[in-house]
Amino acid sequence: MIRVPVTLGARSYEVLVGPGARHRLLEVMPTGVARAAVVTQAAVDVAVDPGVEWKTFLIGQGERAKCLATVEELCRGFARWGLTRADAIVAVGGGVVTDVAGFAASAYHRGVPVVHVATTLLAQVDAAIGGKTAVNLPEGKNLVGAFWQPAAVLCDTEVLESLPPEEYQSGLGELAKYAFLGAEGLADLPLAERVARCVEIKAAVVAADEQEAGQRAVLNYGHTLAHALETHASDIGADLRHGEAVAIGLVFAALLARRLGRIDDERVEDHRRVVTRYGLPAELPAGADASRLIDLMARDKKATTGLTFVLDGVRGVEVVRGVERSDVRAALADMDTVGEEAR
Repeated sequence: MIRVPVTLGARSYEVLVGPGARHRLLEVMPTGVARAAVVTQAAVDVAVDPGVEWKTFLIGQGERAKCLATVEELCRGFARWGLTRADAIVAVGGGVVTDVAGFAASAYHRGVPVVHVATTLLAQVDAAIGGKTAVNLPEGKNLVGAFWQPAAVLCDTEVLESLPPEEYQSGLGELAKYAFLGAEGLADLPLAERVARCVEIKAAVVAADEQEAGQRAVLNYGHTLAHALETHASDIGADLRHGEAVAIGLVFAALLARRLGRIDDERVEDHRRVVTRYGLPAELPAGADASRLIDLMARDKKATTGLTFVLDGVRGVEVVRGVERSDVRAALADMDTVGEEAR
């Protein structure tokens, strides 16, 4: 079992990575917990035993369940059951579950402990780590949330063997991101080491900037367009998973960085090569509207001073503010050129 510490003073915790990690739940439960509310989804076929009295609370499937109504329903269920601050929440599932359960944990009784049992690749390398919790609004992704660190995270790589192929591929989009944050050669590592390496990188960034005052924003590399695409997908009838959107966002970020003179053609090709090696898309979905995407990107949480992006450059990946709409529109148009080159 690989143990990765997330060092945050009094809020420090460990991430356990490896086959069978879910069976370590009892040993990572907060001391003195009397009961546990297990939040999961009907499609998550992963059994856990918190070692105390517990009750299951189901939420819906997909991004539609990641909303304020779901949080309210959970908290009302907790209240009816009598959950107190002396108890805990256990989130068992992927990114939707860890985000929703984590946000509910931050708000219920002004904060109760939460342990994440991450069951998807995306959750194990990203969503369950670092304490960022959020739900969506019709106006955009992750616009309502809180920073609420878990008491522990369990990344059981054994459960990934039964993931549907499309769910596993979605997680590969986040893996692709880490290739540009210092994790070159990930594809050549055994699965548990691959997950642990991503966790180590995220843990180091979170420890340096827990509440995203600056450096932590680099973990959103590729996500500005990705979140816009996920919101826009329903407008154009596109079936787009988060990791696929991130992959497209990575290529777009490289094209925008090249247009701004931050990187060269070879570095753009590096992005496309990493994305396509994982079998992920590198082009905008059919019917995508550039004006709509730009408007959605302007609502991004990082956008405090005009259009804001995380972009590659000579100093590595960093936040770039005040990007002109004309450059963003041109980079979106460049996506078509990348697609033609790939074909």
